[in-house]
Amino acid sequence: MASRTAHSSTRRRAGRPPRQRHAQSRAEHRKASSHASARKQPHRWSRDVMERSDALDLEPGIFKSASAEEIAQSLRRSSLASKRRRGTPYQSAMSMLNFFINRAGKNLPKTRRDVLQAAKGKLREAFGRPR
Repeated sequence: MASRTAHSSTRRRAGRPPRQRHAQSRAEHRKASSHASARKQPHRWSRDVMERSDALDLEPGIFKSASAEEIAQSLRRSSLASKRRRGTPYQSAMSMLNFFINRAGKNLPKTRRDVLQAAKGKLREAFGRPR
């Protein structure tokens, strides 16, 4: 006759009911995850992209400019001068402008968003690209 031992997946651990085992493991997980996140500094990957991107060497503070024309011309100069870009100068410049707009998200005031959207049109004109 075969032995009557329970399968390892159905065997109770330390004689505790499943409810208690589950609550205990959840509490241990919560304690471990809160301890690890308390020490961790936030990683600002989008700032790294803006500062050390392989796409373009941007002029400092260019996206703070109040003029859409100035932003577009600066991006054009940066993209034409860059030797590290993978796409065309137009693609690199437009990509960086879109990246900045998207990463700012809801925190971007409407006036700044309007200037940056206008800079997209000026950038198209600067590169001779029709809409």
